[in-house]
Amino acid sequence: MNRFQMIALDVDGTLINDHHEMTAKTRESILEVAKQGAEIVLCTGRNPSSTIPLLEELGLVGTVITHNGAVTMESDTRKIIHQYVIADSELAPFKAYCREHNYHFDLNTANELYVEREDILTEEVLAMYGKFYIVPSVLPVDGSLTDQMVKLTAFGTKEQMDELEAEWSTWTHELTIIRSGDYFIDIMHSKASKGNALKHCAASREIESSSILAIGNYYNDITMLQFAGVGVAMDNSPVEVKAAADDITLSNNEDGVHMALVKYCL
Repeated sequence: MNRFQMIALDVDGTLINDHHEMTAKTRESILEVAKQGAEIVLCTGRNPSSTIPLLEELGLVGTVITHNGAVTMESDTRKIIHQYVIADSELAPFKAYCREHNYHFDLNTANELYVEREDILTEEVLAMYGKFYIVPSVLPVDGSLTDQMVKLTAFGTKEQMDELEAEWSTWTHELTIIRSGDYFIDIMHSKASKGNALKHCAASREIESSSILAIGNYYNDITMLQFAGVGVAMDNSPVEVKAAADDITLSNNEDGVHMALVKYCL
């Protein structure tokens, strides 16, 4: 009997390789673990529409933790189980800074991604969103969506995001700012994190943290790796993420998830 009742998997840089593919080997090992009775929970910075297809690709239904823990949703019904909404007034200074310094940003509700103006959607920007199966919408002029926002994401080169992260780290505010990739910075509700969302999900199933295996590769995965009974970092993780984990597996281009599942579950 597998000691782990829940397997929490990050997506980009973990479940899928750098070609945005889930390998057959990884898929087979996940399905074998699921067959043994463990619940597979995808935990990602992506939105539901770019997460649920991966669960469907596995032939599974269940719960997905998206927007870095800001939205938890059922994959089959698309019912929102829980979400952390942020007030537009809290985001206002961050939006103003991005506009003033020409940083690209988008605003996210549970299911939709918005930009402020259509001319922002250059070919390069649309290609970036396309990798994640996202078609951006333009925010209504009347601001009718501002009370449903769960995340602001800034996007740019690694150097631009390094500069932006350094600047925002000096600000006083009540929000969570997390680096979710080399090219992305996310701003969310202060309580929104993968670890908190996983904790809620486990509690609803009456599953102890000791019965959870979590696998991830980036700073936004640290809370999840620390909450789980065993947290495994990918070999392609930054050193701080590896330090927060209990173990390190191979990289996302070497079937690291498969290797971790073989070691701990199969």
